[in-house]
Amino acid sequence: MILPGAEPFFMPGGKKGVLLIHGFTGLPAELLLLGEHLNKAGFTVLGVRLAGHGTTVEDMRHMTWEDWMDSVRDGYALLSGFCEEISVIGHSMGGLFALLLSTEEVISHVVTLAAPIFIPEERGLAALPPREACYDGYVTKPRRKLRDVPPAANRTYRKMPLISIHELVEVIEKTKGAIEEVKAPTLIMHSRDDHTAAPVSADYILSHVQGQARIVWLEESGHLLPLASERERVFEEAAAFLQG
Repeated sequence: MILPGAEPFFMPGGKKGVLLIHGFTGLPAELLLLGEHLNKAGFTVLGVRLAGHGTTVEDMRHMTWEDWMDSVRDGYALLSGFCEEISVIGHSMGGLFALLLSTEEVISHVVTLAAPIFIPEERGLAALPPREACYDGYVTKPRRKLRDVPPAANRTYRKMPLISIHELVEVIEKTKGAIEEVKAPTLIMHSRDDHTAAPVSADYILSHVQGQARIVWLEESGHLLPLASERERVFEEAAAFLQG
C-alpha cells in the first residue's frame, strides 16, 4: 500500500518530457515543486516512485538496486509514449540513476542534484557491517520538519534498512563504472555545504562524463536542493538548461 502523498505524479504538457527521480528513502513529492515549475515552462513531467519507497521500510529492505533501476526504466517507457524527447533529473541517488539511464536510452539532457559519488566519512559508511549481517538491521533517521514544502515531503522513512545501504553503495559503484559512457549534456548542481553527498562528487561527475557539462554551486543549501532555500534558483537553472 502506497502512503498518502507518496504516489508518482504526471503533468501533461508539450512534446519535451522530463523524468524526475527521487533519492534514497525519499518520495516523488520531494520533486513536486520542481515538476510544477517545469510543467509551467511547457514540459510534460513524470515523477517516478522507486520500488520499496513510499510504502513501508520493511518493503524497502527486500528491494535491490536493480528493482530501483527498473522503476526508472518503467518511467522512461511511460513518458516516451507522450514525448518526442526526454530529459532526466535526479536528486541524490536519483541523480546516479539519471546518469545510468542516459547510458541505456537516448536522453536529451541530464541534471544531477546533489548526486553522491562520494559520501562524507562523518556519515559512518565505513562502519557498515558486511551484507550478510545487515538483513534485519536498521539505522534511525531524524524526523524531517521542512516548512513550505508539499506535506508528503516530510513523510520519509524514520529508519533505513542496513541492507538497502549496501544497495546504495552498489548504485554508486555501478555509476562510477558507467559514467564515461554518459554523452548527453549534463548540468550538475551541488551545495558546498552538503554533508550527505560530498561536494567533490560534483567535480568527479564533471571530469568523467563525456558530453558537455558544467557545475552550478549552491552556497546556502544543504543536501535537499529541490526543497531548500535556493530551490527557485535550482528550478530556474534546470528549466533554462533543458530549454537550451
